[in-house]
Amino acid sequence: MENDKQRFRLLDTVYIAMMILPVLCGIILKILTTPLSEGISISGAKIFFTIKMPIQDLPITESQVHSWLVMISITGLCLFLTHGIKEKADTKRQHIAEWIVENTQKLVNGNMGEYFSGFAPFIAAVLGLSAFSSLLALFGLYAPTSDVNVTAGWAILVFFLITYYKMKCGPVVYAKSFADPPLLTPLNIISEFATPLSMAFRHYGNVLSGSVISVLLAAGLQGLSAMVFGKIPGFLSEIPFFQIGIPAVLSIYFDVFSGLLQAYIFAMLTMLYVAGAFPADEYFRRKALNKSK
Repeated sequence: MENDKQRFRLLDTVYIAMMILPVLCGIILKILTTPLSEGISISGAKIFFTIKMPIQDLPITESQVHSWLVMISITGLCLFLTHGIKEKADTKRQHIAEWIVENTQKLVNGNMGEYFSGFAPFIAAVLGLSAFSSLLALFGLYAPTSDVNVTAGWAILVFFLITYYKMKCGPVVYAKSFADPPLLTPLNIISEFATPLSMAFRHYGNVLSGSVISVLLAAGLQGLSAMVFGKIPGFLSEIPFFQIGIPAVLSIYFDVFSGLLQAYIFAMLTMLYVAGAFPADEYFRRKALNKSK
């Protein structure tokens, strides 16, 4: 019995380490690879190294590395919450795990219908990956959602899902959907490809703009502090008083609220676009005909 408890605690320690160590590794990597600079610095994802490829070289950037760190942390969180799970919940972690599962399932069933109930794990993964990627900015790390290549990859995956469910009734029904109504066929074709573009740029644009605004306001507050308190004798003139507290409040909005909101919006659009693309009436009508034969 004592060995089982020790093994249980050891696994808990490993899972907690999986949650925390990736973020610490990201912070250490940033410190080691970021040179000291003065003034405002707004740039894209840093390229660590490039892998030579036959067609096009593959750059390994902060976005890719931080995405993997986020995935490791989320995996550790999931393992920790489900460790020692029982048929009847008797721990706080199991209650939290069940609350996440139940609410995600309700969200999917309410927006997509019972047919898409199996989408709950996918939507939970989208929400978790997007939210935790944006929250990395709280630790001074580059948020993968600030890179259009990351959000574009997610949007392309959603586009494939949309196309797959539109094709459920065959290519003929899929082609006819563009001519409904016939006069709007060109616009329907354009909107088909505009969907992933709008999803990618909406998510990326909102997260990136928040980061840029935070940096600019922090620099402005530093300059304002120097202008107002610069004439005070002694070391007090060097303290950026206006930077105390105000950037933290802004971070709560741009990094926490806005990041979580964009994750929710991306997940909602995914559910609505996929469910809306599925020709349910025609699909179930054909299914009923095949059964009656």
